[in-house]
Formats: sequence, structure tokens, C-alpha cells
Amino acid sequence: MLEPAVPPDRNSSFRRLPRESVWTALLEKAAAGDQQAFASLYDETSSLVYSLSMRMLSNVEDAEEVTLDVYNQAWRIAKTFDSSRGTVTAWLMTMTRTRALDKIRARASRQKNVDPMPVHFDAPSGDDSPEDQSATAEQRRIVMGALAQLPEEQRRALELAYFHGMSHAELAQALGEPLGTVKTRIRLGMIKLRELLTLAGEAARSYS
Repeated sequence: MLEPAVPPDRNSSFRRLPRESVWTALLEKAAAGDQQAFASLYDETSSLVYSLSMRMLSNVEDAEEVTLDVYNQAWRIAKTFDSSRGTVTAWLMTMTRTRALDKIRARASRQKNVDPMPVHFDAPSGDDSPEDQSATAEQRRIVMGALAQLPEEQRRALELAYFHGMSHAELAQALGEPLGTVKTRIRLGMIKLRELLTLAGEAARSYS
């Protein structure tokens, strides 16, 4: 069991060492493709990433999005982490600041421009052009195709959470699983889904 965080004192360096060593080991396992190790790393460190995001953005939804983006990136580039150049905490904080600054710049840009209409996968309205209807249908096909490639438990959790609007607590009850297990499935599912959608987008561009 890891010791809880304590105010800095003369023993703080000794307290930080085991924690960073554990996180380094988890990240090294994640770099080798161990999703459970990555989920454990997320559980151990996400409060740090989220806290920094909130301090910079002061918006819950933006902070949650940045946190997800950071761990999506961390999963993809885990092999690039070099413990001789810094700690896992510093590595994650650097990515968090970069993502949060990107979000701040995007906000400023949106204030100068009209926000585009969000993409929905509902039936297209009669006002949509044939091109818009075709693009929406293609986006839906890509998303559903990516979902189908997820492990069954991750796909089911994402469908219930995002397509049926169920909360994590409701999901845990419906699936008969511990709340922590459900949260981990959703996190890993979102990471994998983003990877699949990125690959699908790159494939589509290569054929265009």
C-alpha cells in the first residue's frame, strides 16, 4: 500500500523515492503493452494531472479532457520515457502543461471565430446537404467500426456510458462490477478508441 502524500519535510525525499520508483516500473510495463499496469499508473497519478489542469483551466470539462489526452499520449509514447532525464511526475506534468496551454489557445481562437456546429450521429435533418449527410454517415461508420474492435467489456461500458447516458455508479450496478473496475474499463476503452480513430483518420487521408 503506498503511503499517502504528506507535507514536505526533511523525510520527503525518502517518501518520494519509492513512489517514483513504483510509477517508473508501471510505466515501463505499460511501454511493453501492459494495459493493467497503465491503468494502475493512471489511478496513482491522475489526481496530479487533473489538479494541474484545473489550476490552469478552471473548468471541469476542459480539465477532464486534458487529463484524458495526457494519458492517451502517455500510452502512445511510453517507450520514450527515460528515467535518467527526469521523474514520471515531471514527464506527466510537462505533457499536462502543454495540453492545457493548447486548450487555452483554442479558447482564445474560438472567441475570435464562430464555433462550428458539433457533430452528432442522430438522423440528419432535412436541411442538411447530401454531402453533409454522407459525411455524418461516414463518421458514424468509422466510430462504430472502431468500437467493434474493442474488447467486449470495454465496448459495453462505453456504449452504456456515452450512448445511453449511464453514470459510473449506474454502470457498476448494471454490470455487477466494482466501481473501480468500471472506471478502468472506460479509461482504457477511451484510450484504445482514440488510437483506432486516429489510425482510421490517417488511413482515410492516405486514400484521399
